[in-house]
Amino acid sequence: MNDIAQNPAATSEARPAVLVTGANRGIGRAVAEELSADHHLILAGRDGRVLAELAAALPSAETFVADLTDHAATAAAAAALDLPGGLSGLVHSAGILVNGSVEELSVADWERNFAVNVTAVSELTRLLLPALREARGTVVAVNSGSGFNAKGERGAYSASKFALRAWTDALRQEELAHGVRVSAVHPGRVDTDMQHELRAAEDGAYETERYLRPATVAAAIAFTLRAPEEAVVATIDLRPRAIG
Repeated sequence: MNDIAQNPAATSEARPAVLVTGANRGIGRAVAEELSADHHLILAGRDGRVLAELAAALPSAETFVADLTDHAATAAAAAALDLPGGLSGLVHSAGILVNGSVEELSVADWERNFAVNVTAVSELTRLLLPALREARGTVVAVNSGSGFNAKGERGAYSASKFALRAWTDALRQEELAHGVRVSAVHPGRVDTDMQHELRAAEDGAYETERYLRPATVAAAIAFTLRAPEEAVVATIDLRPRAIG
């Protein structure tokens, strides 16, 4: 389902198109807001109502409603996109956090974690590669500090983020000849719903002032998309400044 937000003040024709997954909240929503002044946004997620409300509030936006682990539905939504100038950016912000020790986690837990954090990312990118190549666009994978360092009780999540880092490195090499740039952004702890989940699992206090703001991460992502054409921002490791 792809409905262009009705806003006569601007159209998508003169704006580079960027698709953002997980656009309904957190980092994804902050990316959409950061890019809204000069991009046409394609807001991807499962909640069509929330996405439609956000699209209506932006100068130029449409919705991409699909569960990204439903590959048939994702393929249908991708095929319905109208991208006459190609796709200038693809930001993978959707993801899930699976907590638990190796002893505790089931096969289903592992499969669900990789299905969202790795397989869905790869499949959506594969579907959109022709449009990305046409625009010489940029793929940005929102990774994590857990993509560099694994911790106990978060082995499945860390494993998926290590895998995502490997996937990003491979895609960067594969698409170099096609003019597609590939970036990985590894934020530390961010003030999002996922952070609330993590702190609850850790039985720790939620200290907002110690976390990055979603808008800060969005600014880093925007930098990778807006970097001069001759440059590839391969990796950004973004962490909160230590307090106290």
